[in-house]
Amino acid sequence: MSIVFEESSFRRLPVDSERGMVAACQRPAAQAGVEILRQGGNAADAAVATAAALAVTTPASTGLGGDMFALYYDAATKRISALNGSGRAPAALTLALLEQQGIRTELPRFHAHTITVPGACAGWCDLLERFGTRDRATVLSGAIRLASEGFALGPVAARTWAGGAERLLTQSPGGKELLIDGRSPRAGEVFRNPSMAKVLLDIAQGGKEAFYQGWIAERIVETVQSCGGTMTAGDLAGHTSTWEKPISTLYKGVRVYECPPNGQGLTALLVLNILSRFDLPSLGEPLSVRRLHVMIEALRLAFADAGWYVADPDFFDIPLAELLSADYSASRARQIHPERATLDHPHGVPTPRSGTVYFSVVDGWGNACSFVNSNYMAFGTGIVPEGTGFALQNRGLGFSLQPGHPNALAPRKRPYHTIIAGITTREGDDSLHSSFGVMGGFMQPQGHVQVLSGLLDDGLDPQAVLNRPRFCILDGLPGGTVALEDGIPEPVITALSEMGHPVKLTCGFDRSVFGRGQVILRNPADGLLCGGSEPRADGCALGVQP
Repeated sequence: MSIVFEESSFRRLPVDSERGMVAACQRPAAQAGVEILRQGGNAADAAVATAAALAVTTPASTGLGGDMFALYYDAATKRISALNGSGRAPAALTLALLEQQGIRTELPRFHAHTITVPGACAGWCDLLERFGTRDRATVLSGAIRLASEGFALGPVAARTWAGGAERLLTQSPGGKELLIDGRSPRAGEVFRNPSMAKVLLDIAQGGKEAFYQGWIAERIVETVQSCGGTMTAGDLAGHTSTWEKPISTLYKGVRVYECPPNGQGLTALLVLNILSRFDLPSLGEPLSVRRLHVMIEALRLAFADAGWYVADPDFFDIPLAELLSADYSASRARQIHPERATLDHPHGVPTPRSGTVYFSVVDGWGNACSFVNSNYMAFGTGIVPEGTGFALQNRGLGFSLQPGHPNALAPRKRPYHTIIAGITTREGDDSLHSSFGVMGGFMQPQGHVQVLSGLLDDGLDPQAVLNRPRFCILDGLPGGTVALEDGIPEPVITALSEMGHPVKLTCGFDRSVFGRGQVILRNPADGLLCGGSEPRADGCALGVQP
């Protein structure tokens, strides 16, 4: 029996817990993570359990065919580590080859050439190896059970699934494994994925080698090459995650951490640095014209910079210190006109010196994992290797095909990545303040900024800040149209339009453009956790109860 769901404007209440919490966009996935916490696992263990469960329950958005990034806060040392689990382009994929094939300006959205090496599996295993306390079989058991026994599909996930199924899965070699009688599963309908269960069981037993060097890798290579791609067994076997130093900035008494490029977390930090030059509350109420205008303009400036400077640092020397300097933020802030929009900002040139699912987990010891895992577009390319039950990403769309561009496609290079994760610590003692994120393409840095402004400028609780109506500059373009969510006052929308912002009122299920966020705050005095989960999605924040 299928169930008809109607969208609601219902706003949720925050959730409290002392013993640990998981906030995710799917309840079964949050439950999988909480179960690991109940068994004594830590934030790393619960994060991988949640990621694997989401790969089963939301295969359009995430999965083993995609990539991941994570930030991990170690309560014992008060240090934050950044894990880059994004994959690289095949060694044989070059601009010259694309030119020979008549591909000159942009890659076709769902072509096999957009498939970079899937980094998720290695990222999961590497996070467990460095910070985990439980074995892979225990951590993956919840996801394996969901895949083999089935789960009931939520309404938002069902809508996304249907869109990808109609466009892609019916034409894919193994697409039928993600369908029921040739169609997408409906909201409330139970879906089982025995192929995915087998893959997860093999990873539980053999680790990342089972994925990158065994029969799974063989299926990936066969499928990609049969669809016109260049990926080889060597590309998969040679994949590695990288542990990196996170980048950060101070905003309103907390230090905000993001993963460094090739992810776009830099964008959020650039915006926060610009906004620190303004006193946002003095500009008016949170949804007032002046305040929204300044935030939108700051994002336009940051996207102009990100479009040039966010690239693989192994191929391009990114001037991070200069971009995040006080002098640079001051110079960019001066370019915001108080009365009109500017839609053609070029990227800045800092002065040289010496120098796509998101979820959050905090355990009872105060360790935190901010985690994002993504296919990019719904089901990525939609290409499903037979017998695997997962689709391969199309992250290669993040490359530029312009020779000489910092983000130009090249062999074994990682593309501009939209997925980002955030953690904040208190300036005085480096204690954990929050683990947070907002998934959804180019909405992600915009969501980070809007969530942090609500928490720090307005003192909202995690759920209240996620309930608040949002804006989104579409496609992350400096001159892009601004989607404004239903709930922003009509006079404000009119005034923003009159200032020169192209605007678009957005409501109903189209609100998915505003992303899906999860936030967990930690009180340093007693360790009490307060969590919120995206009201525009199917998930929840779940606390570990006594």
